[in-house]
Amino acid sequence: ATLWCTSGVCPSLKMVAFYLVLAVALRLLQMGECKDVVDNSDIVLLRMSREIDLTSQLVKCQVAVTLQNAGNKPLTSFLYTVDANLAKDLSFLGAEVEELALEVGGASDAGSYEIRLPTPLDSGKSTKVNVVTVFSHTIAPFPKEISQNDNQLVQFNGNAYVFSPYVCKSQSTTVLLPSSTIESFTRVPPVNSVDKEIAYGPYTDVAPHSYTRISIHYLSNQPFIAVVGLQRLIEISHWGNIAVEENIHIRHEGALLKGSFSRFDYQRNPNSGLSSLKSYKTLLPAAARDVYYRDEIGNISTSHLLEEEEFVEVELRPRFPLFGGWQTCYCLGYNVPSYEYLWHAGNQYMLKMRFVDHILDNQVIDSAVVKVILPEGAKNVSVMLPFAAREHVREVHYTYLDTVGRPVVVISKENLVEQHIQDFEIYYEFQSILLLQEPLLVVVALYLFFVLVIIMVRLDFSIRKDEAVLAKQQALVFSEEVLAAHDQRSLLIPRYSSAIAAYKQSKDVRTFKSSRKSLDDKFAELTNVIGKAQKKLHSVDPDASAKVSELQRKAMEVKAVLEENCQLAERLLMERITRNEYLEKEKANQSKLVRLQSEMDIVLKSL
Repeated sequence: ATLWCTSGVCPSLKMVAFYLVLAVALRLLQMGECKDVVDNSDIVLLRMSREIDLTSQLVKCQVAVTLQNAGNKPLTSFLYTVDANLAKDLSFLGAEVEELALEVGGASDAGSYEIRLPTPLDSGKSTKVNVVTVFSHTIAPFPKEISQNDNQLVQFNGNAYVFSPYVCKSQSTTVLLPSSTIESFTRVPPVNSVDKEIAYGPYTDVAPHSYTRISIHYLSNQPFIAVVGLQRLIEISHWGNIAVEENIHIRHEGALLKGSFSRFDYQRNPNSGLSSLKSYKTLLPAAARDVYYRDEIGNISTSHLLEEEEFVEVELRPRFPLFGGWQTCYCLGYNVPSYEYLWHAGNQYMLKMRFVDHILDNQVIDSAVVKVILPEGAKNVSVMLPFAAREHVREVHYTYLDTVGRPVVVISKENLVEQHIQDFEIYYEFQSILLLQEPLLVVVALYLFFVLVIIMVRLDFSIRKDEAVLAKQQALVFSEEVLAAHDQRSLLIPRYSSAIAAYKQSKDVRTFKSSRKSLDDKFAELTNVIGKAQKKLHSVDPDASAKVSELQRKAMEVKAVLEENCQLAERLLMERITRNEYLEKEKANQSKLVRLQSEMDIVLKSL
């Protein structure tokens, strides 16, 4: 087992809660101590260099801020303000100093964010901070409708200055465009346009909250694809697998298609539908397997999968190209081994996975709902998120062999970009003995099934009995008695012949009579048993009784032939008949016995 705590002992939930409360208290204390520092007007921005990337559907701003503490107290944080016209479209804001990520506080009513420095900045000192902001749905198509063969023109509206609450000694802005075709742009001298770049500034001694509107109208055939809705379902199995399924709804937010769509022109003309989406690449974890791609119709075969060392690349091609205003929904799923994402120490477990994954380049997700289905029996569940998100009321999910259901953690967030591809953690307790619950349920279910089959077969649940069936069953029983008794009686015939042969050889009259009497008594006893069975059989199956009666008549004829053979042997030894006469009559009787036995076999078969 891999421990998820450095000390080798898993912290209890009470300890985790204690540390969280302590951290919040310290944070509030620090905010109270540095409030006058954040609002200190002695902060001076020596230089601000801003780069606005408009090469995709997102507006990516990177601002290199060189700030100086002109006051008398150490500076622990400063404010970064987002332009009110763009604040509603802000997706991400981050800051770093020499590749060290800084803590960013929540937004105030004025759209300001508190950025805490890694170490207090002494009076008179300066430092350089890089601030990254990403905005979505800020670039709008202009015109809003184009034909299939037209290029897509878009428009961006912004501020020529970096919106800041502090005085800036010098600042400049560079705008990166996807093409050199620029229809128009606002000129705020000094300004310069070269190829795919527009440079504003440098501007000196910029006052706080300076704003001059700029508008850039340019060519961009990039497909503006927005993930309107994402439902990411993560199902954990302690049998070694984690199943991930994403239901994705995407829409082209670019210029709407004017007129009808011609697939002939689209395939024949390479310049047709330049801003449409034909295909895109999704990146999955390197351990992903059993990948499937389907929609409501079924499996979509127009996809390709390439396994790389660090990821699995899936090229997705929708059933139809996406033009402006067009949309489609699909489902993408795969499995990953649990040992790469699930750690445990004893009964304490921790899941560490990405909140969202890479769907397409420069992605923007309007709304994402992540559902994590934990094993049945998981308790004391807690969630740790890398950013602010909304956690909903826990749900219960039922699947195969579940009894009380599986707890489901539901988290949602809006307006996500690639910077939100971060890991989140879920802690819970799970008793390992519960792994035997499902196999035991299968065993008990099979046992009860076989018991039920035994009861159904052996018991009669009919309301009234079927007389015909009952009579048939009784006739079968009585017939079995007749056949058993007749088989024993048939064995007596060769014993008669053996007794006669012994008598002719030994000429012992007493022994012969004793053997004959024993055989006669046994023959009569078995004949009597068959007679009683015949009487019982007559009441339920007269036809079978008639056949038994015929069998008894044949048996009596056999008995008569056997008695005649015995008398012939006595007369032979008493020399009342000659040997030739004896042999002649014995041969006739033997033929008669064979005939009678053959006739009895026919009766038995019919019975």
